[in-house]
Parts: sequence; C-alpha cells; structure tokens
Amino acid sequence: MKFAINAAWLAGAVGLALWSLPAYAANDQLIAAAKAEGKVVWYTTMIVDQAVRPIVAAFEAAYPGIKVEFARGNSGDTALKVINEGQAGNRLGDVFDGTGTYASVKAAGMVAPYVPDSAANLAAEFKDPDGYWHAANIYYLTAAYNTDLVSAEDAPKTYEDLLDPKWKGQMAWAVTPEPTGAAGFVGNVLMSMGEEKGMAYLKKLAGQKITNMSSSQRTVLDRTILGESPIALMIFNHHVPISKEKGAPVEWMRMEPLVSSASLIGLVKNAPHPNAGKLLIDFILSNPGQQVIANASYLPSNPNVNVQYPELLPTGPKPFKANFMSPDVVEKNLAEWIDIVNTIFM
Repeated sequence: MKFAINAAWLAGAVGLALWSLPAYAANDQLIAAAKAEGKVVWYTTMIVDQAVRPIVAAFEAAYPGIKVEFARGNSGDTALKVINEGQAGNRLGDVFDGTGTYASVKAAGMVAPYVPDSAANLAAEFKDPDGYWHAANIYYLTAAYNTDLVSAEDAPKTYEDLLDPKWKGQMAWAVTPEPTGAAGFVGNVLMSMGEEKGMAYLKKLAGQKITNMSSSQRTVLDRTILGESPIALMIFNHHVPISKEKGAPVEWMRMEPLVSSASLIGLVKNAPHPNAGKLLIDFILSNPGQQVIANASYLPSNPNVNVQYPELLPTGPKPFKANFMSPDVVEKNLAEWIDIVNTIFM
C-alpha cells in the first residue's frame, strides 16, 4: 500500500485551483466524524501522478487533519483486494473505484450504500438510486490510429470499414475481461446491430486477425503510437490528446456508437473509516473534486465542470453517439460477451 502522501509540493497549485473552484460545503457532522477517524484508505484505478495525487492534495487541503492513504491497481486487482480483506475479516480499505471493480465487490456483498449530497449534480444514468455506486468520471472508448502509418483519408470511419482486407493483422485490442476491453466492443456491436446481424459481423471481424493483448488500453494505444499496430481498438479517447501534447503521432475516431463506461466509486461495507470514506466520495463528486479530475485530463461525470478537451464529449463541438455500459447491462451480459471473445477471437 502507498501511504499518505506529503502534499506540500502540490500546495501552491492546489491552493490556486481551489481558490477558483465553485464553493461546496459538506455536512458539518460528517466532517467532524471524519476528522475524528483521521484518515481514509482509497483503492483506486486512476493514474497516480496524473489524478490521484492532485485529488488527495485537494482533499487534504480542504479537510486538514484527514490523511488519505491510497493503493493503485487495475479493476480486477482492486476488487480482489477488497474481497480478500473482507473474507479475511481484516478490512483496510474504505473507498474503491474502477470500471470493473463494482460488480465483483457488490456480488461479494461488500458495498455499503451512501448517497452524498454532491451526487445531486449527476445525471440519473450516472448514479445508483440506492446509492451503491456513483460515476466518478466517464470514459468513451473507440478506435485510434498512428498518423505516420495511416492517413486521415484512409482511416476507417465505421465498423464496416474495419472489415477491409487491408486492415487484416493491422489492429490490436485489450482482451481483459471488462466492458472497456474486447468484451465491451462485442457488447456494443450486439447492442447496436442486434443479435443476428451483430454475430455475423463479429465472425467476419474475427477473420481480420486482431492482435489480442492481455494488458491495459493505455498499453495498446502506446503500441500503436510506436507503430506495432497501426490501429488500436477500444482505447480511451481522452488518452489521445494527452499523447498528442507530447508529440505522439496518433488520432482517435468517432466510430459511432462509441462505448461509454464509467469509473464507479463506492464505499466498502463495514469500512474501518466509514465517515472519512463518505467524505472522500462526497468530495470527489463535488464541483471542486470534479474540477480536479477535469484538470487531470479525465472526463468528469458532473456536467457543471469545464473540461480541457470538449471534443472528447458526446455533447462537444462534434457530437457523437455512445452506448453507456451501465452496471445493470454489464452484470446481465458481460459473461456472454467474454465467452464470445474467447470463442471466436482467441
């Protein structure tokens, strides 16, 4: 576990950021109870230097006396950590997040409901009515291409374009068993085209010999940037401008409908620091917390917050359609989608 960070090196930047953020006041009783606990332990899937440290620094500046300890991992590892601790009767974590974390933790009976006041800003589709999960940030997944290897004119624009023989052996994706991997691509196709037409399409796509990678979507995109695969499927569109700012030859495509997913944040049942956990969730979903997320080049779930790259959103200057993979949809269908990937693409 990575223990409470020293936020002094971020104090100036965070102080300036908080000064310009909309005011938000959490419940006084909750704050007092959280301060009595003194710390909160957060199991997160966010990138540490990009997002976690700024969020921690902002939270600790807003609530002096409450330290944040965090551990970073992918969704599967994060879920396993929460579940193992619960089954061992030694809960250490208070808060978890991730695109694929919630379903496993909820199935294990280890999620406590909590409806923070700040969740009032979220659209209905981005929060559970009973408070078991809330969307901390939103992801939009699509295809990207290496601009040194593929021209804008030649780049595939539609799902049908991916079937062109010239792309055989030229594409890669992550086969992690999550809605943000190849399984989510399968689900999106079936949701969009219907079962019969969708399965026919997927069988044709399997003939394109997509490179299967047991890694993160970020790694898939990095391999495309390096030229190993000219086209990457199911990458987070917000990763592209981050890479482009560093000079990477990459562009993303509005291949509609895109896949929409969310990093769901939740409170661990019988957490050791439940009030501090609630306060952290409340802060992350508040206008100031969401602005920190936006400043880290993530896409906030709160529509009141300005983002660095509005074109990444379906409501941006070039609107696009997206299918949201809600927890209910994922719970009902993910096992089938994974089976399809394993049967025809592996």
